[in-house]
Parts: sequence; structure tokens; C-alpha cells
Amino acid sequence: MAHITDRMYEKRWGVFNHFLFDGTKEEESRWNEFVEGFDVELVARNLHEMGAGYYFITTMQGRKFMIAPNQTFDRIAGTKTGEACATRDLVEDLYQALSRYGIDLYLYFTGDGPYKDEEIGRRFGYTEPREHNMNIGFAEKWASVLEEYAVRYGDKVKGWWIDGCYDYFGYDDGLLEPYYRAVKKGNPDAILACNNAELIRPECWGEAGKPQMKKWFAKEDFITGELTDFVFVPDAAFVDGARAHFLIPLGTDEYNVGWRSHGVKRSPEHVKDYVRKVHEAGGVVTIDIYVDRYGHFDEDQMAVLRGI
Repeated sequence: MAHITDRMYEKRWGVFNHFLFDGTKEEESRWNEFVEGFDVELVARNLHEMGAGYYFITTMQGRKFMIAPNQTFDRIAGTKTGEACATRDLVEDLYQALSRYGIDLYLYFTGDGPYKDEEIGRRFGYTEPREHNMNIGFAEKWASVLEEYAVRYGDKVKGWWIDGCYDYFGYDDGLLEPYYRAVKKGNPDAILACNNAELIRPECWGEAGKPQMKKWFAKEDFITGELTDFVFVPDAAFVDGARAHFLIPLGTDEYNVGWRSHGVKRSPEHVKDYVRKVHEAGGVVTIDIYVDRYGHFDEDQMAVLRGI
């Protein structure tokens, strides 16, 4: 029987990039410059060369800086055109470049909004402390920002990975529903996952003492599957109707995690074998690699991914 995630599964594996504002005053004044300088043609060519079937990029994370215009955001936040949301529509430009190679586009969004920008966070209704502080007023406002993007791009965006949907923030199925409605309004066939970080939180592992696949949001189509290494292979293609999927950083850092980091934590042979095993089990692997302001990948990481 066909499943809404079959397209993602048939693509086998993809690449994830964190393209974000770093929090410095210099960057704050140059956000539009950075977005303008991101070379979508270079990204698309390199992904094609490596054989990636799809591509994820962050629309934002924690702050007001978005990679594409959004009038809903500006209206609620009280920001001017280009002050927070980039004037370039990087999402549309990425779609145009990727589609020439048959590479699908997916987007990363968050469930905690621009909470680090305190004034704007208050306008949306959510700031620190985030623990057990989630509310429907914020969720509906923030989902309206997502809805503008989802409706604008339609079937150009194949799915969404929404971070920061944690139970300890207060999220439950009811509070996640606005994001589901927003995504499906733009594209009924778009797939959705809401991150509760089950696979990297020992308290979620259960009696087995190791990661256990879990579906967090009742309506999500695939599990977020956040991991820190290429070691966990699923024993089934689905859990409660959601596709097995894993998002793993290839890079290394001082914490031995490696999000948006240089270097490689595993050999080409290991990563290739891992992707094969997960695919044979019915799952999908998304690999986070480093990208700079201009769209250049880490050469060592590219060498590993070419081996897949």
C-alpha cells in the first residue's frame, strides 16, 4: 500500500544544512547580504554530484532572521521589509536550482519561534523560560508564519522538519495541530515531522536502555529521528504509521556531536553501509553537513557522501 513518505524513501538519502544568523552585531546588519550571497547553483551541482536525493535547509532558528520574505512575520513582529526576513526568496531560488537535477526540497522550521529576540518573542507570545510555557496563542501566530510559506511554495516543498516541539515546553497534539494545518494547506502531500528529540533523550528510551523509535505527534508522517552518530538501525519501516527517518550530523565538534561542523566522524564505508542498512529496513537517512555563507560544503564531507 502506498504511503505519503514513499517519495522520500525512494530518494534513499539527503543532505541537511544549517544556514543561520550567528548572533553577532556585524551579522545582524549583513543578513540580507549573506542570503544574497548563497550560491544555489553551486549547492545544487554539488548535491547532484554526491547523489543526494533531497535537500533540507533551515528557514530560521531561535531569532528573527528568516531566509525568505514573510509579510505575516513582519506584521506580527513589527519589523520592516528586509529587517528580519530576507528580501531574497532563497527558498524559491533553491527550488529552481534543485529541480533541474530532480532533487527535492524540504524545509526546517521551529516550534519555539524567535524566542531569543526578546521583544519580538513577546509579540508572538513566547520567550524564555521556555519550559512548560507553550500556549495556543503563540502556536497559532507562529503557525500563520509557516502557513504563508507553505501556501506560497505549494508542492515545491515536499516536507517540513519542525524542531523544538518538546513535551517539556508544554507541546501536545492539540498545540501541534496548527502547524499540521498550515503545512497541509500549502500542500496536502507535504510530509511533516515534529521534533521531541526522543532518540537522543535517554528518558525516552524505555526499558531496553537504547534508542527506541517513537512517533511524537499523532499526525506526523515521518519521525524526526534526531541522532548524533550513524549507529542505530530500525527494526521496522514504520512506527505507528510514521516512516523511520534519521537526521544525523557527519561533522565533529568538542562535544562529539557535530551539527553544522567540519570534519567527519565516520568513514565513507561506514556511512555507505549504514545508509544501506537503514534503507533495507525501510527507513531514510538525512545527513547534516557544514555549509558556509556562500554555499560551499566541507570537501572531506563531500568525499564521504560521494561514496554512498
